[in-house]
Amino acid sequence: MQRPFPAAWEAHLVANMGLYSRLTREDQLELQRHILVFLDEKHFEGCRGVEITDEIRVTIAGNACLLLLHRRTDYFPELVTILVYPSAFFVEHKEVDEHGLEMTEIAENAGESWDKGNVILAWDSAKHGALDPRDGLNVILHEFAHQLDSEAGETDGAPLMDSRAMARGWAETFQREYDALCEAVDDDRETFLDDYAATNPAEFFAVCVETFFEKPWQMNEQHPELYAALQAYFKQDPASWKRSAAG
Repeated sequence: MQRPFPAAWEAHLVANMGLYSRLTREDQLELQRHILVFLDEKHFEGCRGVEITDEIRVTIAGNACLLLLHRRTDYFPELVTILVYPSAFFVEHKEVDEHGLEMTEIAENAGESWDKGNVILAWDSAKHGALDPRDGLNVILHEFAHQLDSEAGETDGAPLMDSRAMARGWAETFQREYDALCEAVDDDRETFLDDYAATNPAEFFAVCVETFFEKPWQMNEQHPELYAALQAYFKQDPASWKRSAAG
């Protein structure tokens, strides 16, 4: 029998997770059950002086587990540890150019997802993004969308689907929407999706996930086929949720 969900933990969800109040009570209770499993399985590690508290653990787990509602799940099976920094952190990336020369780039990030092992989050950005459900920016949803994506073997915007027909439908919609976004960004036209989504297919999927949950009404209106594909994948319809006081 699963243990009860502590009242203090739900208080953290109410205080820090803007999307929590949009959920039905039934979905809130399902989310709580997922959070209990997630927190039993995953390890949190504070970096640069961060003390891992229940607030941090529950806020991150709540947003991550939102992606698991109504779906059969193994709880991000490749994920072992969530590393939490107080603020943006620097990451070194090595790339080899077309001439075979290795180049090193240092970037400042608010989040990063590794195919196997870790998710890294800046707590200030994670908390702010989770608190505001209107801006379409939620680094926790973004990085855990990458985790879902990588379950198929490659992080390429094509997560595991329930059937071949569903996978074909997603691929067609995804490619059409991604190509249209890249063309609009190249032409310097204003886009509904954050133009970071045009970076590559993996980032397109992650940005779409953030937008699907935080701006469902606008996405359903402006990109109905993309919204429908995400709705089928997540088995959720955020556009049907009540609008919270925060928006």
